[in-house]
Amino acid sequence: MIRLRAMLSTTAVRLSALYLGLFALCAIVLVFYVTAISEGMQRDRTQTAIASELRIVAGAYRGGGVAGLVRVIERRSRQPGANLYAIAVPTGELIAGNIAALQPGVLDAEGWSAEPFHYQRIGESANENHRALAQVVFLPNGMRLMVGRDIGEREQVRGLVRQALVMALAIMFAGALAIWFFVGRRALKRIDHMSAASEKILAGDLSQRLPVNGSGDEFDRLSLSLNTMLGRIERLNEGLRQVSDNIAHDLKTPLTRLRNRAEAALAADGGPESHQQALEQMIADSDQLIRTFNALLMISRVEAGSSTAQMSDVDLSGLAQDAVELYEPVAEEQGVKLTARIAPGISIRGNRELLSQALSNLIDNAIKYAGDGPDPEIIITLARQAGELRLAVADNGRGIPAARREDVVQRFVRLDESRSKPGTGLGLSLVQAVAALHGGRLTLDDAVSEAGDNPGLAAIMVLPGGS
Repeated sequence: MIRLRAMLSTTAVRLSALYLGLFALCAIVLVFYVTAISEGMQRDRTQTAIASELRIVAGAYRGGGVAGLVRVIERRSRQPGANLYAIAVPTGELIAGNIAALQPGVLDAEGWSAEPFHYQRIGESANENHRALAQVVFLPNGMRLMVGRDIGEREQVRGLVRQALVMALAIMFAGALAIWFFVGRRALKRIDHMSAASEKILAGDLSQRLPVNGSGDEFDRLSLSLNTMLGRIERLNEGLRQVSDNIAHDLKTPLTRLRNRAEAALAADGGPESHQQALEQMIADSDQLIRTFNALLMISRVEAGSSTAQMSDVDLSGLAQDAVELYEPVAEEQGVKLTARIAPGISIRGNRELLSQALSNLIDNAIKYAGDGPDPEIIITLARQAGELRLAVADNGRGIPAARREDVVQRFVRLDESRSKPGTGLGLSLVQAVAALHGGRLTLDDAVSEAGDNPGLAAIMVLPGGS
């Protein structure tokens, strides 16, 4: 009973009930309207036929008097499917025609009968009951002439129409109940599955997803939208957890070092120069911490999509060329050859500052690690390929092992051989977040196809096609 009550309260069942009610109401109104029109047409035809018959018998009366009228009526009343005929004296006694008995009062007024009346034909038993419509004419000698037609056939048709209406409504009602049961039960089962998955999600299991049966109905569309939202929430929570863990572990060391230097400076008696040197080192450590926190905040804003409102048309070719010109002196100072292969006229809808920061991070990393090998070189490439834009920064350094490439894009992750280099381990994380914000992705691959000690690294931002 509880499940039935829950099913009856669903929107699908309520809509079905509303549609059924409206359809039934329209069907009833239509049937009664058609029935009324049919009855009116039959009544008009009956009156026309009676009026025509009256003209015939009236002609017989004018030509042969009462005797001629009686002869004509007797002859016509014996024909198959004959009309109703009656001639009565002023007292109401029937003297001719095919009617044995007549409802009292029918012959009292001249003209059309206001309502159908009961009568009995000659030769029928008193148990048989007929109804008819008739027109009464008073003759000059005071006698009454009645000509009418039986309406039993019309009433049978009306009864059949009403019976068909009742049967149709009964079938519709039974079908509606079956549809209610099927649709409501199915909808309730889908909702139960979604509720069960929601309870697991509320319990903290963000890996759960709402069920999708592939029908493409409104439940599937809702589940797909919510699953997309849950996936994003899960990624954001995972990122928040990683940030918390990384702050607890990776930032603890520089903060501890900062405190130890301050404590050592207070304990030492090296004079003003020693104190000044300690303060300068502490300022440098503080600046590094500030840069780390700024990078974390930027990554969080990018992943949260807060920069989407600042999207505009960006000349990606010009942006890449500006980055090359900016880093050429730095690369030359490090002894690194910087080569640009930038296709002209490529633009994209995006955030110029974030794209510039991402490209700067890739070039800075390449300069930092390409210098470890002989004849270090960095190649910056921008081209359109297979409907996508590929902005790549490739170097011929030691590269990153394939098994560690998924790790290095995580926050604060740095390979052991890179810990001697300055940095925070957030550069590639920011690049990946910027690429995702623009509907693209970051891929890492070997820069040199053939194996060797220096396969290099090709960091590629794959972005939508642009223009």
